[in-house]
Amino acid sequence: MNGETDEKLRRLRAVWFENNEVVMIDQRLLPGKVEFFRARNTEDIAHAIKDMVVRGAPAIGITAAWGLALAKKNGEDMEEATRIIGGTRPTAYDLFRAIRFMIANGFSLEAARRYQQEITNRCRKIGEYGNELIPSPAQILTHCNAGALAVTEWGTALAPLRIASQQGKQIFVFVDETRPRLQGARLTAWELQNEGIPYAVIADNAAGHFMHTGQVNLAIVGADRIAANGDFANKIGTYEKAVVAHENGVAFYVAAPASTFDFTISSGEEIPIEERSEDEVLSLGGERLAPEKSRAKNPAFDVTPAKYVSAFITEYGIFKPSELKKLRAMIQKDLFMRED
Repeated sequence: MNGETDEKLRRLRAVWFENNEVVMIDQRLLPGKVEFFRARNTEDIAHAIKDMVVRGAPAIGITAAWGLALAKKNGEDMEEATRIIGGTRPTAYDLFRAIRFMIANGFSLEAARRYQQEITNRCRKIGEYGNELIPSPAQILTHCNAGALAVTEWGTALAPLRIASQQGKQIFVFVDETRPRLQGARLTAWELQNEGIPYAVIADNAAGHFMHTGQVNLAIVGADRIAANGDFANKIGTYEKAVVAHENGVAFYVAAPASTFDFTISSGEEIPIEERSEDEVLSLGGERLAPEKSRAKNPAFDVTPAKYVSAFITEYGIFKPSELKKLRAMIQKDLFMRED
């Protein structure tokens, strides 16, 4: 590692540009190893996104932005590069937002740098607004990983927790393991441990118990795409957590930047759901779990209806699902977010 790479790791950036390469923390290896994947062309970028070297909707968008800038610098066919990167993962809306941004700004390295910095700054604001919703003491449920690894530096769902902790609030986090890829147990736990925030990893099917017994004050999750009516897609298992939270009177918040809102679709029924390999369900760490010849279904995301969302935490403030028209108007006035 060189000095610049050390500094990026210290600040926990999931992806950055260095020495004509797009560098990523290889999240497939965490928490056991901290290694770096270096993308030198469009094929490398596509592999990194598709194989989840990098994951989390905002981080996918940032990686796509840097990947397109790299392709331009390499003299690649930009129409082909855009097609390849755009075909990697269908659910995360930030991917397509970033591609449109880069097209509009000539695929420049400066545009990619600006895109990353904007998303980083916006996620800090998510943390500041979300912190207002966290009492002290508080016991908070998370699902999947929506921290710095899923964005850069702050995260979305974890950003309010970071700021609450920095302000001295007493918080404890219940970390859903998040099968089948265990992003909670591997990644969220790793981030919280590095931040010194108390936590416990729980089995996905234990969350209802902790909510029913009054041990969870609120839940905060991220999102991969949010429809105009407030339905949203997030990591598989989010829907059932939201239903159980509603049943037990636990506030259920969704933290996401404006880049995750897709106002071109009216409801969650229009969100494409990625289906991943059966092996992710049938095996763990290379060890077969199910009998030979077993088959599996492996949707990577599910859709949670807006009626289960207490509020969306965004860089513009906190909005109930019924207030998303107001949020949309604010986004349309934001020059960075405009797509016309």
